[in-house]
Amino acid sequence: MTKTPILSILIVTALAVACGPQPAAEQPAAEQAAASSAALAVRDGALARLSGLEEKYVGLAEAMPQAKYTWRPGEGVRSVSELFLHVVSANYRLPNMIGTPPPDGMNFEGYEKSTTDQAEIVAALKASFAHTRKALENVAAADLEKAVKVFGRESTNAGAMITFNGHLSEHLGQAIAYARVNGVVPPWNK
Repeated sequence: MTKTPILSILIVTALAVACGPQPAAEQPAAEQAAASSAALAVRDGALARLSGLEEKYVGLAEAMPQAKYTWRPGEGVRSVSELFLHVVSANYRLPNMIGTPPPDGMNFEGYEKSTTDQAEIVAALKASFAHTRKALENVAAADLEKAVKVFGRESTNAGAMITFNGHLSEHLGQAIAYARVNGVVPPWNK
């Protein structure tokens, strides 16, 4: 009876020695390749999610009647147009964290209140999503794990991409609620 536990320990120890850690010279390269692969997967996932978010935002902006663009759920809360323009503004501002500045001449002061015109807002949404997409695509694979500050916290370029989509997802929920309250069914739910 006592031989079985000892035999098991010897077998496990022998396997650990035989299959032990890689030589020191090989380990960092293997770890780096795995980390780089994971960071690339994060970027690919962020880009796929960004495309889905764009489709939903543009669909909601097009489905919402022009007459509802000034509707707001309460005093001091963003209107429909202000919500969409907030998203546009964020799509131009947030990529600055990963090295892509906003377009020249972009003035954020009062931007959310700059228009209530549906066609202008839809065009602005499309252009801002193209800006964010290009910013994500332009981060070199080697820089995906580079340290950056995201809202004052340590992160990486890949982590920042997740944060961007998180922000967009939060406001998508808000946009869906605005649409539903106004009798608009999101196009993807028809």
